[in-house]
Amino acid sequence: MKDVLTFKGFIGSVHFSTDDRVFFGKIEGINDLVTFEGTTVDELENAFKSMIEEHINDCKEEGKSVEKSYKGSFNVRISPDLHRQATQIASVEGITLNQLVQRAIQRELETGN
Repeated sequence: MKDVLTFKGFIGSVHFSTDDRVFFGKIEGINDLVTFEGTTVDELENAFKSMIEEHINDCKEEGKSVEKSYKGSFNVRISPDLHRQATQIASVEGITLNQLVQRAIQRELETGN
């Protein structure tokens, strides 16, 4: 079970504040900070969907992308031993470490759902 909501390809985080007795979250994968909340699951879902629609409309009006842009590169921090093992496997297979990592991520995306 994941603590997320999905709607129109967007993902929203889900949290609960015991002090305020409210569910809350934010839309992930966008350049803006867009939050939503509700005191029930139904209110939370409705607020999430409403904020998605509002975000899409705002972006259209402002002529900006509704999703965050990605460069295609990122830093990954792993243990030195895992780094060594991955480098060795890549060498044996005649590929770069980047190709090995890309292949591993692709395999996870295909089988991880």
